[in-house]
Amino acid sequence: MPDRKKICIVGSGNWGSAVAMIIGKNAAKSNHFDPIVKMWVFEEMINGRKLTDIINTDHENVKYLPGYKLPENVIAVPNITEASDGADIFVFVLPHQFIASLCDKMKNHVKADAIGISLIKGIDEGPDGLKLISHIIQEKLGIEMSVLMGANIAKEVADEKFCETTIGSKNKTHGEILKELMQTPNFRITVVAECDTVELCGALKNIVAVGAGFCDGLGYGDNTKAAVIRLGLMEMLSFAKLFCKGPVTSATFLESCGVADLVTTCYGGRNRKVAEAFVKTGKSIEELEKELLNGQKLQGPQTSAEVYKILAQKNLVNEFPLFAAVYQICYECRPVRDFITCLQNHPEHM
Repeated sequence: MPDRKKICIVGSGNWGSAVAMIIGKNAAKSNHFDPIVKMWVFEEMINGRKLTDIINTDHENVKYLPGYKLPENVIAVPNITEASDGADIFVFVLPHQFIASLCDKMKNHVKADAIGISLIKGIDEGPDGLKLISHIIQEKLGIEMSVLMGANIAKEVADEKFCETTIGSKNKTHGEILKELMQTPNFRITVVAECDTVELCGALKNIVAVGAGFCDGLGYGDNTKAAVIRLGLMEMLSFAKLFCKGPVTSATFLESCGVADLVTTCYGGRNRKVAEAFVKTGKSIEELEKELLNGQKLQGPQTSAEVYKILAQKNLVNEFPLFAAVYQICYECRPVRDFITCLQNHPEHM
């Protein structure tokens, strides 16, 4: 059918590959989507073979999601302009450090009426302060963007273990199209209008997870981690109210993108894992990222640096002591035990 919407997944890491499993299966059985799903893959050599060739022949991303079969209708494409050509829906799922340069390569190959959804958990710090990743994509490509954030550890999604997620979309029709593309019986989606709030939740919770990892490394227990989660949630809410241009309601923080994602990440995510190792080994964040993440990128420390710059510009550092402490411990040699002092003296207790 000529009116079936063509899909391009931009990114193919751990989370991107798990999402490709869902999208590939849904597209194959739908009358609304083209059954061929193109997935842009950063080309790498794995044991003498191109990663794209491995994916297209063996239907497995052996580097980032080994042991899981990708649907045969998901086609790995190493050239971003070829992957982009003719696509109606773009699913962005790659480290936020690379999005600007990639969009520059795509911009002359994107249909004017295409739409996009960002699964990227990070923010950027622009000349005027906060810059959301979906806004960067929208400005560079001229397409309307939605976002998806939630308590979604990639391996559990690939295992088809039940979870929820949140789509933030200012356009109700686009939100419903994206929900149809991505929802399954075990991947349940709620669509809300507060797109920017949903995206900020996905970025900021990684900072809090680093703090949770510090506490694990220091040998503190679940009571302490619960305090980190609560205080971190309060800072997330305060930050969103200060920097989101649209409405920010507590209800959105009760969706999967908010408190659920925060809890999951503070117990099971890579940011927590690396932060614990940071305390126990004394190695730098950069060293541990290379050692522990198999080529994946860590978002929490970098997001804390971007947030800290924004807060410093606005003279608000003291109002966000947890966010500030994570940055200072990661990058300014502040003693990690100061994180507990930060919790003890948090303004929420005053």
